[in-house]
Amino acid sequence: MSEEIKGRISVETENIFPIIKKWLYSEKDIFLRELVSNASDAISKLRKISLNEEFDGGTDYRIDIDFDQTARTLTIEDNGIGMTEEEVRKYINQIAFSGAEEFVKKYQGEGEKPEIIGHFGLGFYSSFMVSAKVRIETKSYRKGSVGVVWESESGTEFTLKTEEKESRGTKIVLFLDPDSGEYLDAWKLKELVRKYCDFLPVSIFVKGEQANKKNPLWSAAPSSLKKEDYEEFYRYLFPFAGEPLFHVHLNVDYPFRLQGILYFPKLRHELDANRMGIKLYCNHVFVSDEAKELVPQFLTVLQGTLDIPDLPLNVSRSYLQNDPLVKKISAHIVKKVADKIQEEFKKDSEAFRKNWDEISLFVKYGLMTDEKFYEAAKDLVFFRSSNDELIRLEDYVLRNQEKNLGKIYYANETELSSVYMDLLKTQGLEAILVDSRIDNHFLQFLESKNPDWKFQRVDSELAEQTLDKDSSPGLADADNKTEADRIQEIFGKAVGREGLEIRSEALKSEEVPAVILLPEHLRRLAEMGQIYGQKSNDLLRNHTLLVNRRSKLVRNLLNLSKGLRPERAEKIAKSVYDMALLGAKLLGEDEVSAMLRRERELLEELSEG
Repeated sequence: MSEEIKGRISVETENIFPIIKKWLYSEKDIFLRELVSNASDAISKLRKISLNEEFDGGTDYRIDIDFDQTARTLTIEDNGIGMTEEEVRKYINQIAFSGAEEFVKKYQGEGEKPEIIGHFGLGFYSSFMVSAKVRIETKSYRKGSVGVVWESESGTEFTLKTEEKESRGTKIVLFLDPDSGEYLDAWKLKELVRKYCDFLPVSIFVKGEQANKKNPLWSAAPSSLKKEDYEEFYRYLFPFAGEPLFHVHLNVDYPFRLQGILYFPKLRHELDANRMGIKLYCNHVFVSDEAKELVPQFLTVLQGTLDIPDLPLNVSRSYLQNDPLVKKISAHIVKKVADKIQEEFKKDSEAFRKNWDEISLFVKYGLMTDEKFYEAAKDLVFFRSSNDELIRLEDYVLRNQEKNLGKIYYANETELSSVYMDLLKTQGLEAILVDSRIDNHFLQFLESKNPDWKFQRVDSELAEQTLDKDSSPGLADADNKTEADRIQEIFGKAVGREGLEIRSEALKSEEVPAVILLPEHLRRLAEMGQIYGQKSNDLLRNHTLLVNRRSKLVRNLLNLSKGLRPERAEKIAKSVYDMALLGAKLLGEDEVSAMLRRERELLEELSEG
């Protein structure tokens, strides 16, 4: 044993530990990741050396994590390359602490926790986040090496001495501080190993039991894997997520290094689009559950892994968003995802159609937010039609362009049995069905990309497409009033709403007495307002009442107005208007109650004869 040497690290910043712990306390679990990663690196270096050199001690590489609850110590030990006394001075005394000092100078004095993706680079120094004292026992693999022991309580002062050590490698002993007793628990340690170090290429043992999976599927050659392999790995990563639809295996060596597997999960609800499912790794070490800086937002609905060895992890998010490497990686991922969707459609269009409901939100959002994705996948836009068929939008346009006169009719699924849809069907027309909040924005987006496409709701100024060719105002009576004049007069008095436009036409359907027509732009504004919780009825009061002269009810109403019961005709006209408002979903709760009262009074009057 040599003489003990004492020294002081050159760290100028005072009170370094309170500052470090202030920023890292909420993430202090990462100390284990840092120490285990260092141990794995030490073994990787020795594996490379073993290709050219011989050394004692065998090649049964492993990392052992153990603890002593009585002594309150936690140990992380590897049988890797080890360090000489000179290397301890260089890598522990100089590099580790200079990195810590740089961190403190950068963030000292900031009022809130800075928005940085991580604090990786502190490495060994992170052990002081949980420790009152740290000891390193190490021995180099080189023949003739002796053991070295390094100890520090303050982090700025240390002792260094040589000591007998039988085997090569490094053992770090953490004397845990009073606030870190949770790390004296095997379950907790295994959980952290699986989270951070599950795919390191060396066996990691906690209390003698292997705790990591070791072999990440993304490192295997895609040609060597089967569908079952991908599904098994998905269940391992996301045990409660169900089965994925399909996947993309990323494996790039140039011009950047990127590996990973991205899965398409089932997205049956719009809230699913807000979840984050991409796990970010750097050289097989878990970094984050978020990949916002690396992929466009619409891709974050995918699940899986990305392993990017060259990722600069200790820089700001704003830097990452502008980093050329990150932009190249992001563009490559977008292209691979778009290619995969095209591949799935070409491989089995029927199966793709069956999965459309699961991925439609993802595809629509991607088309709207990423130009490159739009260019690659713009021909894969599907809607369910009123004919109960999932149809590609381009095919709908081609099939209906002569009848539609350049319009693409759309409706909510709840309107399938509405009077508007009945009127549409009388012309032999069909509508596409929209069923999510994103669709209102999506249709406007498609119009901006395709000037020849004009989307129109089935209840928006639809009449011109559903009228007889002969839309004359009808014969004049003895008072020289046409049927159109008479209808406008009756309904004007009955409704009593100033500014209401009343039109009378002969619709092809005899069953519909009247419908409400709404300007397309007002309907869209109203629906967008509903997304943000705004009431829309006031906006839609500027509508048109279209009365169908061919309706039997309207013709009876006309006869009543010419006879001895004109007041009854007005009451029936008011009832017809109420039904039209109800069909257009423009009645509020109070208005429905008033309508029901009027209906009851009318029925009572009619029952009296």
